[in-house]
Amino acid sequence: MKKKFNVCVAMGTRPEVIKLAPVIKAFRKLPGIAVTVLVTAQHRGMMDEALKVFRISPDHDLNVMRKGQSLFDVTSRILQAMPGVLAKESIDLMVVQGDTATTFACALSAYYQRIPVAHVEAGLRTSDKYRPFPEEINRRLTGVLADLHFPPTLQAQRDLLKEGVRPRDILMTGNTSIDALGMMSRLGKKFSDPRLRRLMASSRKIVLVTLHRRESFGKGLRDVLLALRDISLLSGVEVVYPVHMNPQVRAQVQDILAGGKVHLLEPLAYDEFVPLMKKAYLIVTDSGGIQEEACALKKPIIIAREKTERPEAIEAGFAELVGFDRVRLVSSARRLLEDGVYYRQRCGHKNPFGDGRSSQRIAAKCLQYLKQQKLRRGK
Repeated sequence: MKKKFNVCVAMGTRPEVIKLAPVIKAFRKLPGIAVTVLVTAQHRGMMDEALKVFRISPDHDLNVMRKGQSLFDVTSRILQAMPGVLAKESIDLMVVQGDTATTFACALSAYYQRIPVAHVEAGLRTSDKYRPFPEEINRRLTGVLADLHFPPTLQAQRDLLKEGVRPRDILMTGNTSIDALGMMSRLGKKFSDPRLRRLMASSRKIVLVTLHRRESFGKGLRDVLLALRDISLLSGVEVVYPVHMNPQVRAQVQDILAGGKVHLLEPLAYDEFVPLMKKAYLIVTDSGGIQEEACALKKPIIIAREKTERPEAIEAGFAELVGFDRVRLVSSARRLLEDGVYYRQRCGHKNPFGDGRSSQRIAAKCLQYLKQQKLRRGK
């Protein structure tokens, strides 16, 4: 029987699962590929929820998450655990995604064993190593280690070329988040939380919020939360905020928003979150993936960050970057909520992040690369 190439797909957070689940499914449709799924559990609960939604069972679970862990802790624990996995598996290609500690540590581990690395969602840049922190540097370092680069957009491809990556090692694919969104959009969902059921049935305008970035902790996040409190007082509006599990985020949210009009929810399963995005009138976020998904769903976005590595969302007209400015955030939201002509202008653009077939392109290119490597080795 002809030996299949063993591709290891490494994930540690919910966004990585969401964006790599379609890639795993695309690999499994190719007769020349066997897939080994590795999870680090950098974020345990939220990652497990996404694995369940996409019906993915890991082959290896490093289970590195600890209460109060630092960036030093999670990165070092992944690096210490990886040799055991790589000793058990004969890996032909390591596939990582995005900009997390898992992405960088697994790419570095593969490099130490001379295993080629494929980087999904490569090339995104802000050119500020502290925004987003530590994601900008995780992504850049992974780019140095990668052998195959899959930028989602033309701008990301240009940035890779400027950094000296060979054109033959780059394939612009679109973003796999759009593939995942399409998978979820075809599913029906019954909501367990009665508050969520009421909100989904409401005729009021829903402002959906997600916030979690480290660079906003402290005054920046406080000002954004105060802006959300202001927005929740506007007529005909419901502000809905599934609160991230990070204790620093939760402490500030509790201090500023508890007992007010903002609906504070536990993190939602992805198959609940997608329908809520579709229902939302507008989205306030510091997440990267949600910027992409909102464009696909034709929703206007207010980005509560000082810089974004997804300028395409702004250039396309969907997004506005407001930083942590309380007055500007409230003003932007108010205009979208009250000016119907302006709102329709913001929603009427083409999604710049892909056509929902990115994963198939990635899988096909990886198989082609592995076959070429095999020929070069004379095997």
